[in-house]
Amino acid sequence: MKNKFLLLGLILAFVACNDLTDLNIDKKNPFAVPGETLFTSAQKNLVDQMVSTNVNFNIFRLIVQQWTETTYTDEANYDFATRAIPFQHWDELYRRTLANFKESAKIIATDEAVADEQIKAKNNRLAIIEVMEVYTYSVLVESFGNIPYSEALNIDILTPKYDDGLTVYKDLIARLNTAIGTLDGGFGSFNASADNIYGGDTQKWIAFANSLKLRMGMTIADVASEAALAKSTVESAAANAIGSNADNAAVHYLSSTPNTNPLYVDLVASGRQDFIGANTFVDKLNALNDPRRQFFFQHNNVDIDTTPAVEEYLGGTYGENSIFSQFSNVSYGTDPGNFALLEPTYPGTIMSAAEVHFLLAEAAARGYNVSGTAEEHYNEGITSSIEEWGGSQADADAYLANPDVAYATAAGTWQEKIGTQAWIALYNRGFEAWGTWRRLDYPELTAPPEARSGVPTRLPYPIQEQTLNGDQYHLAATAIGGDEADVKLFFDVH
Repeated sequence: MKNKFLLLGLILAFVACNDLTDLNIDKKNPFAVPGETLFTSAQKNLVDQMVSTNVNFNIFRLIVQQWTETTYTDEANYDFATRAIPFQHWDELYRRTLANFKESAKIIATDEAVADEQIKAKNNRLAIIEVMEVYTYSVLVESFGNIPYSEALNIDILTPKYDDGLTVYKDLIARLNTAIGTLDGGFGSFNASADNIYGGDTQKWIAFANSLKLRMGMTIADVASEAALAKSTVESAAANAIGSNADNAAVHYLSSTPNTNPLYVDLVASGRQDFIGANTFVDKLNALNDPRRQFFFQHNNVDIDTTPAVEEYLGGTYGENSIFSQFSNVSYGTDPGNFALLEPTYPGTIMSAAEVHFLLAEAAARGYNVSGTAEEHYNEGITSSIEEWGGSQADADAYLANPDVAYATAAGTWQEKIGTQAWIALYNRGFEAWGTWRRLDYPELTAPPEARSGVPTRLPYPIQEQTLNGDQYHLAATAIGGDEADVKLFFDVH
């Protein structure tokens, strides 16, 4: 009996000295995550989604007919339901991106900063997060139309309402103005390892924020009720936007998994042969003798039973099955050409000098008060793109001397000239090319014969929203004119 009491005493002593609640702690995962870590994660998730070519997540290169598929052509025919593509886009941006940005800002806001430099750096970090939130919400609006916004990311609201897309967009512009006003280029922000786009360079973030503002202003340029807002937004952003490729906004990926460029994962590591250049795009490059072909696609020297003879670059018929080896593709594995695009470290770009110059060309053509003419920015947009891809100033000069390219002699209206060249310059940036096409209606794209809809002008809402948030979904779908892929959104008025 004495030994039993002794044993019981030892057990009680052990329990008293060791709180059993410790057993509920998962020591393999952090209990608290620094705000900077959440920012890094959200930033990478966002860029991964925007540059991915995985057909479960991102098919914008297909929508704008820069690429087409070889064997499985559902997505090139605008089938959004089979792979739940809208849900993946929605989920990546809300759950994996915006939720992390929100939590990051919440944690960083509680950081104690005493010295003026610390306070300024903290304010810069919060403003940068705000800029990234605005960017992400703008992508959601431009993708779907009306979206959950004022009630989004609130754990107490399980069925958030959808806010009017234009109303959201205007609020985003106001938020962006505030963030730009907060950013102080004389102070730092995130440390270099936390910020995979600009390494904490606040001046470059100011340029990105103004470039985003420029893009958003141009997006609403044709909305009659917002003509004054569009003009003032563009004019106030133009002088401070990205001016050279050195300031392009891009995540610089690493050489090893899981931090490689998603294109490398999907086009090289997978060993799959799913994509080739679309004839829609490649034929235009051939017609203009575009010097970027060598950087966009493989040479095609395979003889097939067709007349006339196969060109050096050959695109597959958009939306139809094609034999991979008989058409120009973006190279899978080793190739004697220059295919940096498929390197694991290839940057994932979300804003570039070329895009900014085309936006400014459009602004000048509309009569906005921005420095430079439409032709000057058009030329700079083409030159920036050629140099970004590895071409030279001489290549750009020769290309611009082509009467079919030169602004003064190229066919069509300013919308056609700028829209066509922006479509080419925004190769591999399908979402941005899609936005330009919807705004300017050029180049002229035609849906393939077996398509589920016309060329998409929006993404349908996720099926999960219909089942889990049905009442709000139906109100939103009705408000925008129906939940169809070819319903035009508020900024797409032509």
